[in-house]
Amino acid sequence: MAEHKFKMDDAPLNKFHLKITALTFGSNFTDGYALGIIGIALALIGPEMKLNSMWEGLIGSSALIGLFLGSLVLGGLSDRVGRQKIYLFNFLVVAIASVLQLFVNGPVELFILRLIIGFALGGDYAVGSTLLAEFAPRKYRGILLASLNVLWTVGYVAATIVGHYLSSNETESWRWMLATSAIPAIIVLLLRIGTPESPRWLISMGRNEEARQIVKKYIGLNVEIDEKITEYQQNQGYLSLFNKQIWRRTTFGGIFYVCIVIPYFAIYTFLPSILKSMGLSENFTVDLWLNIFLIVGSLVGLWLMEKLSRRSFTIGTFALMTISLFI
Repeated sequence: MAEHKFKMDDAPLNKFHLKITALTFGSNFTDGYALGIIGIALALIGPEMKLNSMWEGLIGSSALIGLFLGSLVLGGLSDRVGRQKIYLFNFLVVAIASVLQLFVNGPVELFILRLIIGFALGGDYAVGSTLLAEFAPRKYRGILLASLNVLWTVGYVAATIVGHYLSSNETESWRWMLATSAIPAIIVLLLRIGTPESPRWLISMGRNEEARQIVKKYIGLNVEIDEKITEYQQNQGYLSLFNKQIWRRTTFGGIFYVCIVIPYFAIYTFLPSILKSMGLSENFTVDLWLNIFLIVGSLVGLWLMEKLSRRSFTIGTFALMTISLFI
C-alpha cells in the first residue's frame, strides 16, 4: 500500500512544530519582560540620575523605537541572508546588551543599550513569526501565531513580579532589574542553536534540494514542499505591500497595529508612574490584579479568535477598548 503524501501546508502537527513555536515564544516573553522591567526601573532611575520628563520618555520608549527599526532592517535582511542566522543573532545581541546595562553611567548610555535591545527584538518579531509561519501547517498557523501575544503578557507579568522583589532602597538596584532580562535571552539563544533554515526561503534562493532534506528530517518523510512558491517569494520588496492588489490590507494592518500599540505600551511602560500619580505607588496588589486581568484577557482573546470571525472579533474588541479608554 502506497504511503500517503502530504503537502507541507497540510502536514500533521508534530514535535518540531511545537519546538519552533516554543522558541518563538521566547522572543515575545523576553520582549514583554524587557518592556515591563523598564517601567519599574524608571521609578528608581529617575531620582538617581535626576532625569527630566524628556529623558524618562526617551528611555521608556527606546526599546519601542528599536523594535520599529529592527523589524524593518533585520526583517528585510533575513530575506537576503536567511532566517536562521538572524534568528540566532537577535538573541546574542539582546543577551549582551542586557548585561551591559549593569555598567551604564548616564541616560545616554542606557538609552543606546535599550535601543539596541529593542532593535534585536524587533528583528526577531519579523523573523521569528515568519519562520514559525513558514514551518507551521495551515490548519494550526493562526492559533500558533496568535498565541505569541499571550507569552508577551506572561513576560510582562514576570517582570512586574521580579521588579517588585528586587525593588529596595539600596542604591542602583535598578541595574540588576534591567540585567535580569539577559536570563531569558541566554536561555532562548542556547535552545535556538541548531534550528534549521526555512525550507520556503531556501526554495526562494533556488536551493531546492536543501529544502527537501529539511522537510523530510523535521516535518516527515512523507511530506513534500510546493516548489512553485518561488514565483511568489522572489523579488518581493517593501513597495509590493502597496501595490493595487493589497495596499488597502497593508494600510488597515498598519493603522490597526498602531492603534493597539500606542495605548497599550504607553500605559504599561509607564504603569508604575501612573499608579503613583493615583496614590497607589505602594500597592503591589493593584499592579498584580491589573496583570492578572492582562493574562486572562489574552487567553480569552485566544479562545474567542477561534470562535468568532476575524472581522467581528476585531471590531468588537476595539469597541470595548474605545469605551474603556474613554471612561
